[in-house]
Amino acid sequence: MTYSIIYSVLLLASLGVTAAMVLYVVSKKFYVYENPLIAEVEDLLPAANCAGCGSPGCKAFAEKLVDTDDISDLFCPVGGNDVMQLVSEALGKEVAEKDPTVAVVRCQGACDVRPKTSEFQGPKSCAISALIYSGETDCQYGCLGDGDCVAVCKFNAMYMDETTGLPVVITDKCTSCGMCAEACPRDIIEMRPKHKRDLKIFVGCLNEDKGGIARKACSVACIGCSKCFDICPKEAITMVNNLAYIDPEYCTLCRKCVPVCPTDSIIETNFPKKKVKKVEVDQGAEVKSVNLIDHA
Repeated sequence: MTYSIIYSVLLLASLGVTAAMVLYVVSKKFYVYENPLIAEVEDLLPAANCAGCGSPGCKAFAEKLVDTDDISDLFCPVGGNDVMQLVSEALGKEVAEKDPTVAVVRCQGACDVRPKTSEFQGPKSCAISALIYSGETDCQYGCLGDGDCVAVCKFNAMYMDETTGLPVVITDKCTSCGMCAEACPRDIIEMRPKHKRDLKIFVGCLNEDKGGIARKACSVACIGCSKCFDICPKEAITMVNNLAYIDPEYCTLCRKCVPVCPTDSIIETNFPKKKVKKVEVDQGAEVKSVNLIDHA
């Protein structure tokens, strides 16, 4: 009995030693070398793993940075220029600085301006809603309101406004990772330049229907009247498919387009209130004071 136990222990021990030796040989035989720079660069990245850089994670992005000779087209939106400068110093490669961007919601079809015409009694998901029907309103281009964008945001930079039924971006928390834009099946979220004081001007509508149909579905829809297009001094506005679009690359934030929009579909954020100038008009013996609004 005692010998059988000893033999069993020796047999198991010999099997363990043999297996360990085999694993050691295999590990050495098939060892994959990893450049130590990859770990160094990965430590410099913010570890958000948000895929905003185009890679599935920070380690994959670090590998791409190390293995690519020209990294001027590679950029970490979360870390921004500061992190990319550290990467440049670590790798000895030139990087291109980029202006910071922020997510904007190009739909202002709140409940009071875009009435519901149907009700979907199913899973509350924008992706599912977009696949099986056009939405609970007559606008088939606007926000579906189920919060897929909010659900994917890893930085708590978005929330759903209970009053409007629309997502709201918290600019100070937004890292420009772009995950919300990818999650939106209607493509209403766009990454736009973040100017000083977060000044932005953009068309808050994506409705491509003709004016009357668009206006019936949403009272603040773009009706394709081209008034903003005609008044823009920098040719920053284009008209495509009955819809105006303001190109942030050419827009100088002059705001001349804002007051001419008959449906108030152009959104301006964080601008100071327009100044009111008093001008005296001489009408014979009577002098009247007239208020003029300065849109400049």
